[in-house]
Amino acid sequence: MTVNRLRPRRSCLAVPGSNPRFLEKAQGLPADQVFLDLEDACAPLAKPDARHTIVKFLNEGDWTGKTRVVRVNDWTTEWTYRDVVTVVEGAGQNLDCIMLPKVQTAQQVVALDLLLTQIEKTMGFEVGKIGIEAQIENAQGLNNVNEIATASPRVETIIFGPADFMASINMKSLVVGEQPPGYPADAYHYILMKILMAARANNLQAIDGPYLQIRNIDGYREVAQRAAALGFDGKWVLHPGQVEASNEIFSPSQEDYDHAELILDAYDYYTSEAGGKKGSAMLGDEMIDEASRKMALVVSGKGRAAGMRRTTKFEIPEA
Repeated sequence: MTVNRLRPRRSCLAVPGSNPRFLEKAQGLPADQVFLDLEDACAPLAKPDARHTIVKFLNEGDWTGKTRVVRVNDWTTEWTYRDVVTVVEGAGQNLDCIMLPKVQTAQQVVALDLLLTQIEKTMGFEVGKIGIEAQIENAQGLNNVNEIATASPRVETIIFGPADFMASINMKSLVVGEQPPGYPADAYHYILMKILMAARANNLQAIDGPYLQIRNIDGYREVAQRAAALGFDGKWVLHPGQVEASNEIFSPSQEDYDHAELILDAYDYYTSEAGGKKGSAMLGDEMIDEASRKMALVVSGKGRAAGMRRTTKFEIPEA
């Protein structure tokens, strides 16, 4: 398997697969990931033609620097298998992942894995190259999220789908992502943490879902910062105006990135022969050790994936 679980996904742009104008525009936006949608963004009568439109744009468009994903319909519908067959046979070599919505059991992921494998073998594609993004959108899916995360080596991300989830548990709110009235705490904390734990336990990424008030950038920032603070890797964007905010929020600050790189350099030096083979040492007024290195690796990894460049350099202390 050659799936890449560390693709940049700070901003995951949803684009209706039936709208050529939006598909054209998406190629020029600075989103880390673009997913061409055959599910909710496509009316039932538009889905068959949208499959072929997506194939055309995947093959002929310029998606340089972006993770290319197609969201198919969920397994309870009559469209799923034809979505997968048409898109992967037609554009599998220009596709990074299939997003499977409304995942409720591990078996649904296994079914997609098997279908992808058959298509790859038939078409002569590299087997296992196409990853799977699993979207959790109801109570059953959340209860089974650990099994879903381990259902296939293709799984790269676990995604929270707030709108359908809110409906599935009868949450008293019509504003997707906002806190329901009358509840004094964060109503999403348990959901987000359970998804995050399943992802991290299996070396997967965790992605937060959409914020539907697309012109309310302050509201988007507030909700995105909640997920970023917990450790999520990115969030959906539904409008070009949300892309910049998402990229910023899910990237480390320049100060934090520089500090993480300094910790890594200092730890490498102090644990070396030249540095005295120390298990812990001082970096300025801060003690650093193996735990510090692990924390710094997370921040530096996100910074490097975002294309950040360090502005400081570790200086070997004078004897």
